[in-house]
Amino acid sequence: MPRRAARLLLSLVMLMATSLGGVVATAGTAHADGCYTWSRTLSQGTSGADVTQLQIRVAGYPGSGAVLAIDGDYGPATAAAVTRFQSAYGLAADGVAGPATFSKLYALQDDDCTPVHFSYAELNDCNSTWAGGAVSAATAKSNALRTMWKLEALRHALGDQPITVTSGFRSHACNDAVGGASSSRHLYGDAADLGAGPHSLCKLAQQARNHGFNGILGPGYPDHNDHTHLDHRPSRFWSAPSCGI
Repeated sequence: MPRRAARLLLSLVMLMATSLGGVVATAGTAHADGCYTWSRTLSQGTSGADVTQLQIRVAGYPGSGAVLAIDGDYGPATAAAVTRFQSAYGLAADGVAGPATFSKLYALQDDDCTPVHFSYAELNDCNSTWAGGAVSAATAKSNALRTMWKLEALRHALGDQPITVTSGFRSHACNDAVGGASSSRHLYGDAADLGAGPHSLCKLAQQARNHGFNGILGPGYPDHNDHTHLDHRPSRFWSAPSCGI
């Protein structure tokens, strides 16, 4: 049985166990996942590396114009993001991350922790090492992973139709070769350029406002009429005049 199909089947079994007995709900998780396994139920007031892992995966659900801090502390903003994630996937929306929430996350992630609809290769067609940018290779790759989970949320909100990433991480050499800005967020690994497909560039830019991106550039902004650019810059800068942004 293909791994993703097996993962989906296991997710359904866990959901059934949760609804029937409640025993799984107190345990927090019922199996070891290939990527990461949560071992306890998480709610407001908890903290730790397991909260950080959860935040990375629900960071695409911060609410309109907001950005969820990845800080390992389960506060009101994290609870709200979990609630939106749960609602988006038809789960009981209580803001508590328990078996049903983890089961859905397990179904959504591959063994390398990337969401099932995106890959490291898509976010880096520059080199295989993630080196040569403005940050360490490890940081660039970590930033790309966070970007992918936000893109997964964006994709789901747009009806689970494909999203095409045309550019992600760039080393200085790759950035210079394409004429990128010297301060480009692509050098940090936290940017993605999206091409038109099932959705227009404007639709992508407009919807991205709900999914935790501080940087949104699109049609009407200089040199961005053929793609929508999303990134995690420190402060908000949105400009896609042709899209009303």
